[in-house]
Order: sequence, then C-alpha cells, then structure tokens
Amino acid sequence: MMTFPLLSLVALLAAISTASSEPTMQDPRQTEERTAFQTGGPYRDEVNSRADVAIVYGIDKGMPERVKTWRDRGYRVHLMTGVAWGEYQDYLYGRFDGINHEDEAQTERDGRKIGHGGDVWYMCPGINYGKFLCVGVQLALDAGVEAVHLEEPEFWVRAGYSEGFKREWKDYYKEDWIAPHTSPDAQWRASKLKYYLYRRALQQVFAYIQDYNKRTGKKVRCYVPTHSLINYAHWNIVSPESSLAQIDGCDGYIAQVWTGTSRTPNVYRGALKERTFETAFLEYGTMQNLVRATGRGVWYLNDPIEDNPNHDWGDYQRNWESTLVASLLQPEVWQYEIMPWPDRIFLGRYPDPKNTRVRIPIPAGYATELQTVFRALTDMKQRTSKWDAGTQGIGVVVSDSLMFQRGEPRPLSSDGNMGHFYGLALPLVKRGMPVEPVQLETMGLRNALSKYRLLLMTYQGQKPLSPEVHAPLAKWVKDGGVLCFLDDDKDAYNQVRDWWNQGSNHYATPRQHLFQELGLGVDAAPGLYQVGKGKVLLAAVNPTTLAGDPKGDLTLMEKLREATKGTGIRWKECSHLLLRRGRYIAAAGMDESVDVPAKTLQGRFVDLFDPELKLEKSVTLTPGKRTLLLDVDKAKSSTPQVLASACQALKLPNKAGAYRWQVEGMSKTNATVLLSCKSAPKSVTLDGAPVSDTHYDAQEHLLWVRFPNEARARELSIAF
Repeated sequence: MMTFPLLSLVALLAAISTASSEPTMQDPRQTEERTAFQTGGPYRDEVNSRADVAIVYGIDKGMPERVKTWRDRGYRVHLMTGVAWGEYQDYLYGRFDGINHEDEAQTERDGRKIGHGGDVWYMCPGINYGKFLCVGVQLALDAGVEAVHLEEPEFWVRAGYSEGFKREWKDYYKEDWIAPHTSPDAQWRASKLKYYLYRRALQQVFAYIQDYNKRTGKKVRCYVPTHSLINYAHWNIVSPESSLAQIDGCDGYIAQVWTGTSRTPNVYRGALKERTFETAFLEYGTMQNLVRATGRGVWYLNDPIEDNPNHDWGDYQRNWESTLVASLLQPEVWQYEIMPWPDRIFLGRYPDPKNTRVRIPIPAGYATELQTVFRALTDMKQRTSKWDAGTQGIGVVVSDSLMFQRGEPRPLSSDGNMGHFYGLALPLVKRGMPVEPVQLETMGLRNALSKYRLLLMTYQGQKPLSPEVHAPLAKWVKDGGVLCFLDDDKDAYNQVRDWWNQGSNHYATPRQHLFQELGLGVDAAPGLYQVGKGKVLLAAVNPTTLAGDPKGDLTLMEKLREATKGTGIRWKECSHLLLRRGRYIAAAGMDESVDVPAKTLQGRFVDLFDPELKLEKSVTLTPGKRTLLLDVDKAKSSTPQVLASACQALKLPNKAGAYRWQVEGMSKTNATVLLSCKSAPKSVTLDGAPVSDTHYDAQEHLLWVRFPNEARARELSIAF
C-alpha cells in the first residue's frame, strides 16, 4: 500500500516554505499530462518537480487550500483519495448519516479489524459508504480539480467476517453467510462478493461525477490507481481489476507498481528470492494489457524509495532503476506518476549505505539523477519503437480469479509464491522474451488477441469467470495461434459452484469446456494437436512444479519449442531486453539466463542514471545491468538544443544572438544540463551572471552546464 506516515505529514505541513513569486512559463505540452505526482501537502520549493500534474491527496477540509497552492504555481491539479480506507471517522461513528458503521470494518476470523492504525479501517463498503465518498469528492469538484482518483479498492482475503459483510452476503447470494475458511466454495464465493462490492462503490462515485459533469458542462475525469492483478493475488487481496471496465465513467488507471510490490520474492529454478525488475516488468505488462483491450488510459507509477523506511539509499536507488526500466519497456505507455509523496523522498532521512545506523537525506547525485529522469519521462511519446530482444508475440493468460483462491482452507488454495503464474512467465522473461500477461476477461473484445502468436495457460490457481471467454480463444487458435495448456486438473477449486458445473453444464473442470470449444472433446489426452490453422499442446503438469524445479524452465522451453515447430514462430533466446523509443534506449541485462555473450551497444550514449551525464561510447548489458540511455546520434540538430537536464528547461526565443531557456527545479538540489552545439560558447549566463561550471567537448560537440537548482524561473543564456 502507498502510505504516508501521519506524524511526518503533520511535521511537514507545519514547515511550509513560502512559495516564490517569480512567474513561471507554462510548458506548452503540459496539456497532455505526461507526468504527475501525488502529494499530501501543499506546494514547497523543495519538491518543485515541474511535473504536469499535482495529484492532491485527501478529502479533508484543508484540501481546497492545498489544491490552490499547487495551481498557483502552474500545476494542473487532480484529487486522489482512498476508496478502501482513510480518515473517515464521520462515516464510522454516524456523524454522516446518523448510523454507526463500525461493523463495516473489514474483520478477520478472530474478530480483529484490519486497518492502518487507530480507527482507520479497511472498509466493507455499504451503500451509504459510496454516498459518503461522494460528499467528500464534491469538495474537490468545488475546488476545481480536473480529475478524481479513487485509489486502491482493496478487500483482504483474510477478511469477510464482519456483520456488514454478512449482510451483503445475504443480499447478494440470497442465502445465509458461510464462513470463508470452511471450504474452497465458501472462499470462492466470499471473493466474488468482495470483487463486486468495490466495483459498486466506485460506480456510485463515478456516476456522481458524471452527473456533475452533465449539470455543469465540465469534463472531470475518473481514474482508479490500483496495484497489478499479479501483486494483489500475491499479497492476498481482492480488487475489481478487469471488471473496472464495466464501470461507466472510468477513464483509466494508475498502475501502482513500485519497489514495494515488485521486490516480493518469487520462485524460479527452485530458488525463492527478490527479482524486482522481472516482477515489475510483468506487473506493468498486466496493466497495459488490461487497458489496451478497453481503450482506456494508464499511468505508470515509480517510487524512488518505498513504504518501508528501513532500506538504505543504495537499495532504494537500485530498485527504483529496475522498476523505471521495466516501466519503459512497455512502448504504448507514455504517462507516468513520477513519484508518490515527494516530501518523504526529498525531505526524508533514510539509512546511509555506508553506515545503516545513521540516517541521512537524499544523496545529491540521486536527487540530480531523479530530476534528469523526470524530465526525460515527459518525452516518451515517441513516434517509433523497436525491440532488440527474444521471441515476441507471447502471452501468459491471467484471470482476476487469481485473487479468489488465496485464502483458507490451505493447502487447497493456490501456491503462496504464485508459482502457477511465475512458473510460466519467468522462464520467458529470463530469456529476453517480452512476454505479456493476457487478461482472460477481455478476450471477447475486438483485437484482444491479435498481437499474440503463442499463449501459455493454466487453470491452476485461477478459473474463468464466464464461459464466454472460451469462444474467442478457440477462434484465435483455429486462425493460427498456438496454445500451450499446462494443468494436472487437480486444483480443489475445480469443484466450487460455478458456471461449468451448474445448470445444464456438468464439466469436472472449466478446462473441459474450453477443449470442447476447440473441438478436442472433454476427455482429450495430453499431447500436441492440430486445431484448424493452429496448434494446442496439453501437458498434464502443474506450473508450480516447474517453478520449484531447478530445471523446470528447461522442461517448459522443450514443450514450447515442440509446440511452435513448423508454425513460423521465430524462436530466439537472449540475455537482455532492449527497447528503442525514438532517441531513448531502455535496457536490462538478465541474470539466471541463457549462457550467451552479453549484448554490447556501440555509439554515442548518455546514461540518464548518471548525474554527471557523461558520454559513453560502449555499453554492455551485463547480468543485473539496468540502463536508460539517450542515443546522442538520434538527437541531432542544426541549432543548439538541450539533450538532457536535471531541471525543467523550456526554450525561449533567441535574443541578441544568444540561445535562451527558462530553467526551474527543486531547491537545494543540483542541475546538470547537457546541450548539443556546433561550437564552443562565448558565454554562459544564468539570470545574467556567468556560470562557472561548464565544459565543452569540441570533438563531440557537447556542452555540460552545472548550477544549483532554484524553485523559480531563471534565464539560462548561451552566446556563441
């Protein structure tokens, strides 16, 4: 969960810096809302990132004033508030509607409420809860926000024992509540209800906002910031995920993927450990696949630190670089939430890598690196992208029901380390294949499967929520797709009451219905089948077994090569993932990979993770290497131009033969600006004063300019 310590916030609010009065020129591309951040506090010079959007958090009475402070500094402003929990005591104790709602707090089997400390509980949202949120959101609408984000609709798997949940069960199923831990069927039904309740709550608020838009002629947008399906399943949380597409007025999502989610250990080749980059790559891919099929938008979140305050700065930096590169390896996405809670990043103190008993502020180099990358992220809407990687067009099928098999009774639920997913996905990522999770629930949408040649699939740990998904999948196979289905049919959740064994259906597993659609029959034996122009491989193996086997990845690769032989799929394995996005290159070198020489790039590159922005002629993607490069030769210009900068640098009209930029950044940080220019400058000035720290490389035609950032508009002038 993205959290901000309450005491820290109070302290920060008490130490508000006075906003500078210097005018700020608006970035003409700001209307595209390329970058954003979420904040619990008012404007401060120390966090003046010059992102396009400030997402102000909370629906308390002080929110309108916080909105004003950011708008006054030239930021577009959105609102974000928690939909599952918050400082909602007025609702809990009946001050909102005269009814005490404490029995709607999510409650465990032993009667304990689940919360964030004190009486801030995760809620089982009743009908009046949605109405309460609407009243709070109206404050933000009155304050003129341009969008509303209702974040993290989360219902814990271990919950489901409150009186409020029992009432909702009776209303939804028309039967008395059954304790979720007593059987797979009860757990399955509890999860389906939790899945529905937060979709209902979100629809209440979004419908309220759409009605407001109709009455006022405004166009306030609605978003849901949410963890990925993969993470929610791994952390034992139920959330609406793909069913959010059913909500009228939902404009899209923020994919809340960051170090805290992606460092969750998983198993590969029998070893349980953190694999932050690979996990993040799959998490971001899950969210991108979800919106691609629906036509909605998605922002990708990164966090330069994480919720756990006890890692050192070096750990935060390495993991942020991993998640950042993973997010850039999704070429269709170009909007980013560059950070949550900037105050805790740029004003917080965390362990020193050299002495973890000592807490220090953010290292100067990391602060510069972050701002350089923040500026580069505003430029990721490139016209072209090209992979240098292994086999493409591969997907691993996932369903929202991954979240439904995560609780008691154990060991009947799915693998705690998500081996049923990672056992299929990690062997491909580790071989440099840009595999994508493919959402089962969206398969009926137009072109949902058009980019895939090969799909891996299991119903171990997940089940299809409706039979309608099988027909488009079967058609895709018959039109030439290759489906590899790995399942031993022993999952206890095959016996829960649902569509495949209710009414006129009498299938022992939902897989049997799919194989009937494929024309193979319910009793198809393991083997390789020709189905129309495509192929189906059925292997009687649980993917969790593959994850736990030191050679399980080799077993999977052997099966995939067998299935794709003669299909025209070009099989390529390598030890890197590399994507060119216009003049940028995002790349990662893999460990636990195939034994091949590491990829080496030759040319003229600047690593944007380097605060000095030094020129490199050769970059090798060794195991564990994460890099974001600027290809200098792709950024040629006949006139001086800024190639990279650790501050906002907006071009101003030339004056008296000088090239000029307006520069602005975070106070108390250092800026490095890299420019291309044909000749050495005669002078470099900042607000008319000479800049002493400059360097010109006559051979490479590059100029480096360094100066302390200030949170006000200044003029950088370069004369030749």
